[in-house]
Amino acid sequence: MAPKNQPVGGQAPVVQRIRLRYAKRGPLRFTSHRDFARAFERALRRAAVPIAFSQGFTPHPKISYASAAPTGVGSEAEYLEIGLQSEVDPAQLRLALDAALSPGLDILDAVVAGPGSLADRIDASRWLLELPSVDPAVAAAAVKAFTDLDEVLVERMTKQGRRSFDARQAVTHIAVTEQSAVPSEADAAPCAIIDLVVRQVTPAVRPDDVLSGLRVAAGLEPPVPPRVTRLAQGTLTAQGEIVDPLDADREPALPG
Repeated sequence: MAPKNQPVGGQAPVVQRIRLRYAKRGPLRFTSHRDFARAFERALRRAAVPIAFSQGFTPHPKISYASAAPTGVGSEAEYLEIGLQSEVDPAQLRLALDAALSPGLDILDAVVAGPGSLADRIDASRWLLELPSVDPAVAAAAVKAFTDLDEVLVERMTKQGRRSFDARQAVTHIAVTEQSAVPSEADAAPCAIIDLVVRQVTPAVRPDDVLSGLRVAAGLEPPVPPRVTRLAQGTLTAQGEIVDPLDADREPALPG
């Protein structure tokens, strides 16, 4: 009998790799990375995906994740790669996996993997920070104070203990957007919306670190927990745009 989770007929080599883009939306943004991984493996079984397995006594499905968003953060741009024992149509795979996952964990795109590493194509993320009950003008002043500084030291608890690091240098763009809502009635609450682009550095600078930096730089203290969504991640261009890491896989191969 084959070990648990191993495909019938034994292990087989990877003949195709598929890269997927998925979203975490609504209440499912509170799904941890580990919880998503379990849900995704169940979806693979429900959709009868011919997933390849690792070697060894306890084989694991061939799944590689790239830069997962923190728990509690929504995202429109999470990425992973799977290795398959037989070739499939990426569009049909996307539909089957999306149907097998709970609404809010949504498979948005699927492409056949080309050369190179998926992780090597991701060096920045774009985030949307919604700050309920924060006046856009107050947020804009805090953003200016933050960007005027060369260094903004913040602290965060890590596995190695409490660490202090610079939250400023990783930020390539930060601005209060025109989408920010100004109340039209006296009892309505405003909502400042911040557009943020952060480069990948070590240690990683997360949106909550930038919010801590706004507090350090200008004393900004949102009275309501912010809502954070990752809009994109990929390669940051000189023009400040972020290139989808799957774009290179869509490009036709050049003739030899």
